[in-house]
Amino acid sequence: MITILSPAKTLDFDSTLPDMEPTLPDFVEDSEKLIMKLRTLSKKKISTLMGLSKDLTELNAMRYQEWSPEFTPQNSRPALLTFSGDVYRGLDAKSLSHDDLEFAQSHLRILSGLHGLLRPLDRIQPYRLEMGTTLPVQRKKNLYAFWGDRVTKAINEAMDAAETEVLINLASTEYSKVVDFSGVHGKVITPVFKDFKNGEYKVVMTWAKLARGAMAGYILRNRITNPEQLKGFADYSFNEPMSSDEEWVFTRETKS
Repeated sequence: MITILSPAKTLDFDSTLPDMEPTLPDFVEDSEKLIMKLRTLSKKKISTLMGLSKDLTELNAMRYQEWSPEFTPQNSRPALLTFSGDVYRGLDAKSLSHDDLEFAQSHLRILSGLHGLLRPLDRIQPYRLEMGTTLPVQRKKNLYAFWGDRVTKAINEAMDAAETEVLINLASTEYSKVVDFSGVHGKVITPVFKDFKNGEYKVVMTWAKLARGAMAGYILRNRITNPEQLKGFADYSFNEPMSSDEEWVFTRETKS
């Protein structure tokens, strides 16, 4: 199986890193094109485009200026150990073993507005660029059009390398829209996490993000390559009556 995740807005550039050899993103030249476009934007335009406060606008405008196509230990860190939002709190990447991280490098991919698709140990520099941002670049009206079929092709290459025909989609809707699932060389399964709240099962966003991360961590720590094993995920229960062949629903009675 190959599992895909969304990135996070929150970044950790301070914690201690394990002794692992980082890799470089595959689409650095494309990322540089996006950065060059972002550098042309006024701070007012950045604020409006991304809905940022004044402080966040200042921070990210500085990040765009400082970003370099050269990734070094001083300016970058491995993606999986740098993203630190709800999904990554659920995954708890910092507790992964050396072997877990090696498995992740072959079986996990992270979607990114700036990088297209990242391996867990690919270096990233501080940035903020959500996939849903309407940023026209090179006659492409937004990032979905900019990345085109390159992300899907890269996912297929990862699946071929892992000798699998199953893709587990744990990414958000915003990010997963960049993938042409009809062009994926295999079966796509999207787990959906629902909590019983106010008399019905519903997706509660924060809990769902934590659950997506926790399931990714479950896959990595248990070296799961057969999707049937996902039904043993302990945080939520697989709900077969609510599920379909492509959307697997996991439910929980109360917030733990």
